[in-house]
Amino acid sequence: MDEGRLQNTDPARLQRLLEERTADLQRVKAEYDNYRKRVRRDRMAVREIAVGNVLRALLPVLDSVDRACAHEPLTPGLKDITDTLRTQLGALGLESLGEEGDLFDPACHDALTHHVSTDNAQLICTKILRPGYRLGDRLLRPANVEVTGPASPAGNPLTHEREGPPPHEPDE
Repeated sequence: MDEGRLQNTDPARLQRLLEERTADLQRVKAEYDNYRKRVRRDRMAVREIAVGNVLRALLPVLDSVDRACAHEPLTPGLKDITDTLRTQLGALGLESLGEEGDLFDPACHDALTHHVSTDNAQLICTKILRPGYRLGDRLLRPANVEVTGPASPAGNPLTHEREGPPPHEPDE
């Protein structure tokens, strides 16, 4: 608008026009802020999925390292490599699952063997056959365990439907 038209315009109309444009601007700004938050959230989700896929692919390597550590005393060089690998995987958020003595949790344990015992009122993990791993809240691989406890009732607590697709097992 030029200056001449502004002088002939009703001040109430100008105020209403200003309020409409201000509301439009606030709406556009809110939409843009929401877009930025959504993009940030999507990028984080893609990053977490990518890191999870890489970590899942490295689990057989970690299993091999664990087997090597269990059988032979490690040379200083191999021990340094093992420690560095574990530190770096932990820094990426990889957490190990499954400790002897843990209560059996079908959401993160797979019971491969069940020893019936009246000594325990609940199922206890008595041996970790293969550790499980998680990344944040996402289960990468359940721990394979032996459990001891009461006989399983009809609704078998040793099995549980996990959320999402089953963990991918890379070919070893």
